[in-house]
Amino acid sequence: MGRVLKIINGELYDPLNSVEGAVKEICIQGGKIVPSCTETPEVLDARNLVVMPGGIDIHSHIAGPAVDAARRIRPTVPSTLDTGYRYARLGYTTVMEAATPPNGARHTHAELGDIPIVDKGCYILMGNDEYIMKCLKIGEREKVRRSIAWLLSALKGYGIKLVNPGGVEQWKQGKEVEGLDDPIYGLDVTPRQILETFAWANEALGLPHPLHVHANRLGVPGNFRITIETMQALEGMRVHMAHLQFHSYGGKSYASFSSRAAEVAEYVNTHPYVTVDVGQVVFGEATTITADVPWQDRLRRLSGTTWSNQASEAETGYGSVPYTYREKNPVNAVQWAIGLELFLLIKDPWRVFLTTDHPNGGPFHAYPWVIKLLMDKSFRDEMLKRVHRRVLRETTLSSIHREYTLSEVAIITRAGPARALGLAKKGHLGVGADADIAIYPKDRDRQRMFENPVYIIKDGEVVVREGEVVQDFKGKTLFVVPPELGEADASVREAFEPISLESLPRYEAIPAGASHGDSRRFHRGDVR
Repeated sequence: MGRVLKIINGELYDPLNSVEGAVKEICIQGGKIVPSCTETPEVLDARNLVVMPGGIDIHSHIAGPAVDAARRIRPTVPSTLDTGYRYARLGYTTVMEAATPPNGARHTHAELGDIPIVDKGCYILMGNDEYIMKCLKIGEREKVRRSIAWLLSALKGYGIKLVNPGGVEQWKQGKEVEGLDDPIYGLDVTPRQILETFAWANEALGLPHPLHVHANRLGVPGNFRITIETMQALEGMRVHMAHLQFHSYGGKSYASFSSRAAEVAEYVNTHPYVTVDVGQVVFGEATTITADVPWQDRLRRLSGTTWSNQASEAETGYGSVPYTYREKNPVNAVQWAIGLELFLLIKDPWRVFLTTDHPNGGPFHAYPWVIKLLMDKSFRDEMLKRVHRRVLRETTLSSIHREYTLSEVAIITRAGPARALGLAKKGHLGVGADADIAIYPKDRDRQRMFENPVYIIKDGEVVVREGEVVQDFKGKTLFVVPPELGEADASVREAFEPISLESLPRYEAIPAGASHGDSRRFHRGDVR
């Protein structure tokens, strides 16, 4: 990365460095932001343009066996190449694959390596692992910690992902998890024990990202109670609650379906250890992809559509169901409103991040439309006139007047996810940061603004100009290096063959237990 580049006259939004709208120069050399250029630079004039760090998507489904299966039943799910190019054209430079089954990690890494331009990493599924649950049953917490460390190391994962903890295994026995203290059939372990032990292990290993939780009872009316109960069970420990919109539902059935976003948001507001991403619903075609096979089974029966299902083992199972969110469907309209309520009712933008749980709530390339909804109340009001009138009765959206600022948008799409992931070199424009930069036109139509970046810079190279990819580029795969705990139990090693670094085209190891500065301070409540 030998390019020397200077960006001048741009209006910078860099929340991690408390810069809001200031006109400053940025010098880039060797793929990093530097104090000054030591050689004659190429000058990029960003006059009347908005300059932000590259976007970071903390939760998306972009690679692996489940995504590959979804592509076969819904060809609109983007290919690996299209995924990288579309993210780059929006100004995103880092994306995290949200759910990698251990036995599918090689497949995931092969596809991550094929996604151009963006850096990426993956979370490893562990919440229904039979071996770990057996260790929990006999109280072998230390063996659980060592197994987690070995799995992350062997599979080159970035963090721990729990999906419907204990509930997937329970479903395979013909039962459902109704509460956190339901014993898992045949194992006598509860979801509460799984949550608490994994959160403890996450902290004991010093992992940069909080425990990443897809809670029990996704999509089910009344599930807001178990969502709040899950956060309460982990009080005092870092936790990231994924796609919170799908977990903030009231009512006893879909006939009485309603929003309970206000209660969920209030819990988040009063508990600084919790971060969330929203999983905003976008009207139109979507494709649900999840390891939460019980929900996929329920959804395909509700929708009466086809599905793809692989459920042979707890941590390798997944389902995919094509789905269409409709403005005039009362449940879909309330889901749409719930996501916006969470964005607008959670007071601290450093703890709520923009996602659609791509492609579950809709495609990631709809992010500019969501940003316009957050920044423009008049546009929200227009949408409220179009959607099913039940939204006015069952949600508080019409009464919320808050509008996001450009700085808040930069937080929920860049600075906040970087902090929550412990990525000290990303999400900001300070000296030493990766030179991942997005430059947008100043446009009062915020959807049009964020759909049409003028320049995208990745590691100091201009990769997109005026919406066109002008340079192909291989992003890195990010993974954590857990502390050495000795060899894992032989029974774990027998099940998996470690992934070698040679199999990853480009990679960057992030040591656990190192200083992840902002992320650590933030989770002690030291919030800017």
